[in-house]
Amino acid sequence: MTEITLETVRKRAEADAGTYGYYLNPNPKFLQSLFEGLKRNEERYGYPSCPCRLASGKFEIDRDIICPCDYRDPDVAEFGACYCALYVRKDLHEGKTEIKPVPERRPLEKQSKAYGAATTAPEARPTATAKEDDKPLGSKPKLWYCKQCGYVAFRDEPPYTCPICKAKKEMFAEIKTRIELS
Repeated sequence: MTEITLETVRKRAEADAGTYGYYLNPNPKFLQSLFEGLKRNEERYGYPSCPCRLASGKFEIDRDIICPCDYRDPDVAEFGACYCALYVRKDLHEGKTEIKPVPERRPLEKQSKAYGAATTAPEARPTATAKEDDKPLGSKPKLWYCKQCGYVAFRDEPPYTCPICKAKKEMFAEIKTRIELS
């Protein structure tokens, strides 16, 4: 496994911000602390979960808060910054508008699952086989497609915005499948 460096975390965030037209937080100290949190979470859990939210350490529970999280695009569109303020709009980056706190958009059900998993002592957690550990918690993932560009996602709910064409959640439809074994 390759070592995760702050430089790697920074480059990944810069590339993602550039790709989607966002900017990184203009406060260097604050930005550094976010990078350190992402690095620490990636070392701890194997994925860069949001440094401002409680992660469970279970990929299926935390899938929506892996940076950039599922809530980033609607948060930046509505408030000018994502929940942790790593990604911001141009006017906030330039200091024309003040960065203000962003309310939590993550559903309480998902927060509760993360809190429950994170607060259970490792020795008190039930042991599971690899197959049981990989099962998603809660509802079963479904296939969703974007009616605008055809992007397909396999997850519990459709994304807030399409990562390809930026269509809203309402533009996604479920793909119903049925397999018959003869």
